Amino acid sequence: MPDKVAIQLNDTHPSIAVAELMRILTDQHHMEWDAAWDITTRTFAYTNHTLMPEALETWAVALFQRVLPRHLQIIYEINRRFMKDVMHQHPGEAALWQRMSLIDESHGKRIRMAHLAIVGSHKVNGVAAIHTRLMKETIFADFHRLWPNKFVNMTNGVTPRRWLNQANPALAKLITRRIGNGWLKDLDQLRQLTALTSDADFCNDFVRVKRDNKVRLAQLIEQRLSIRVNPDSLFDVQIKRIHEYKRQLLNVLHIITLYNRIRAGGTAPPRTVIFGGKAAPGYRFAKLIIRLINDVADVVNNDSRMNDRLKVVFIPNYNVSNAEIIIPAADLSEQISTAGTEASGTGNMKLALNGALTIGTLDGANVEIRDEVGHENIFIFGMTGDCDRYKPVFDNLTCHGDYYRLMADYESYVACQDRVGQLFGDPSAWTQKAILNVAGMGQFSSDRTISQYAKTIWNVVPKARKQT
Repeated sequence: MPDKVAIQLNDTHPSIAVAELMRILTDQHHMEWDAAWDITTRTFAYTNHTLMPEALETWAVALFQRVLPRHLQIIYEINRRFMKDVMHQHPGEAALWQRMSLIDESHGKRIRMAHLAIVGSHKVNGVAAIHTRLMKETIFADFHRLWPNKFVNMTNGVTPRRWLNQANPALAKLITRRIGNGWLKDLDQLRQLTALTSDADFCNDFVRVKRDNKVRLAQLIEQRLSIRVNPDSLFDVQIKRIHEYKRQLLNVLHIITLYNRIRAGGTAPPRTVIFGGKAAPGYRFAKLIIRLINDVADVVNNDSRMNDRLKVVFIPNYNVSNAEIIIPAADLSEQISTAGTEASGTGNMKLALNGALTIGTLDGANVEIRDEVGHENIFIFGMTGDCDRYKPVFDNLTCHGDYYRLMADYESYVACQDRVGQLFGDPSAWTQKAILNVAGMGQFSSDRTISQYAKTIWNVVPKARKQT
């Protein structure tokens, strides 16, 4: 079966499948445990998508007992055999045993579903280089020490057919006219655009396509929200799930800073700050951030002193259809999560692929985007992932607060945004960097991602095409 079938556990949510396959093999097909376990572990692989503790699901044993009693028996047997191996390799390390057990005894007996996924899989991967490193060093450090070869990295990717060819047909046609259409299946061919940054005709066409996309988005905003925005302003875009670690609140603080500067007589290029995203139903603070964004927008957009120099827009009901209009129009991509909290991100890839410059922390795939497009073509600010080194000192000074380091990064973020404004005031320089961002996105094609999964995890060999 593992030679014909590969099952990828997409985050922790489907990890009950490990117990289910064992149930099918042992109960229905009457296989011996060891043979069934060999098939199961060679069939499954597990992709972790976040370092956030709330995503590492745990379920009450009492609930399992009522709903899935046979699966609970199987999980207990998996754990018994696994813990026997751990105890043999690490005798006397009771604290380690407690940490690695599939059953958390400290919170009223709960099953650790991420542990089940790790134990039941032959490979475990993160979705960006920094995420995989932090995964091995923090949340799964004990398992990595036990099975160092089980953990690998598979950086996320996005499909250029959807997120450039379909979402931004004018840019896709412009690229194809100059380098051919091979980039649709081999995104690395976008590197050929690097030589065109000094081609005035190409740069002018690139600018025209971007402005047309901004006009299209401006029309959508006016139709839906009755807010008129300037297509020649800097379209500053943050579109993602609303969460404290993604730091939409840091963006709001910068808006307030810009607003106060303009009121005080300061100068800066016109800017339209665009938000999109949804909050989890029970996440009260995230919903409060959405309300704050809209209240700040109400003040800014109705102040005649702004005179179109600053507008704030929250586009409701963010979804893929909206994203296909917003992303091609973006000038600036906000990827400002607290360093060490974002697994990868794909919005950062989609926006850069469509010619937006990134302002971000060294977090998730931002690190690899920086390496691909060049340090000088991205705006990096803030602390690195080693933000806990002086946490005791920080807590000593501030009691207990600012968990996601907004104040710690605020000055750096504002200074970086000032650099954004200065560059946007030089259209030629901005356009060259935007083209170089598109040119550097070959690494982030989902074709590359799937090819790596096939080779490294699924052991799938490409089938040779027949000659026609």
